[in-house]
Amino acid sequence: MAARAEHVSQSAITNAVLALEETLGTKLFDRLPQGVALTPDGQDFLNHARHILDSVRDAVYKPPFRSHDLKGTVRVAASYTLLGYFLPELMARFRATYPDVVIDLLEADRTAVEQAVLDGIVDLGVVLLSNVQNLRRFRHHVLIRSRRQLWTSPTHPLAQLGAPSLADVAGYPYILITVDEGEQSTLRYWQQNGIEPKVAFRTGSMEALRGLVAHGFGVTILSDMVFRPWSLEGKRIEARAILNAIPQMDAGMLWRKEAVLSTPALAFQQFLIHACGS
Repeated sequence: MAARAEHVSQSAITNAVLALEETLGTKLFDRLPQGVALTPDGQDFLNHARHILDSVRDAVYKPPFRSHDLKGTVRVAASYTLLGYFLPELMARFRATYPDVVIDLLEADRTAVEQAVLDGIVDLGVVLLSNVQNLRRFRHHVLIRSRRQLWTSPTHPLAQLGAPSLADVAGYPYILITVDEGEQSTLRYWQQNGIEPKVAFRTGSMEALRGLVAHGFGVTILSDMVFRPWSLEGKRIEARAILNAIPQMDAGMLWRKEAVLSTPALAFQQFLIHACGS
């Protein structure tokens, strides 16, 4: 697929990856029967590469408004996961382009964000769109689609499998995240596959979850958007593709159907769409 997208041969892609791995002195991909998956070092490299590409994209981006003349406030409500793992870097990049626009930020759960948008308290809501039950009430735009993968410690038995199934995962203690409706969205696709996870811990703390996974107390399935290949103590966490088809996590913006966005709000909306390449 990558070779087809770049209009080169598969061998050219393979050789380029091998040459890059040799230069870096580390393995970037695990080769699996169903394809490839990033190693923790590969994820680190990808994050650096994305930062470089984002900087270049912003440098050549021509804003729809004269950046240094635009002043005002954009009111934004965001849920915990989006505020913690998605928005901060984007807001920093927006501020560099529009230094005199103030972002008035409200953190709330999804239902409160939706209500704030409907009531006109905020211009834009940023939430997990895949959790919104009635999108037709809003205008919306998907900013990122993030796949879900298995997280394990490097020494966990499931880490030794190429692409474990949900049935494989069900044989081990499972750590369930509860924040941002994590429990409901997780159990939904487990139930659709007719399997139950062996829940050992429930937590609303992402860092607690990372620590438990890294120390081998259990495994979890979460999106790439919140993945970090280490715990707070610096212990490694690995991600593995799941054999079963698992729904991806969609994050994006909501705004009122009848809303006429202010110029600062429209600038923020268009910047996010541009920055996310969506």
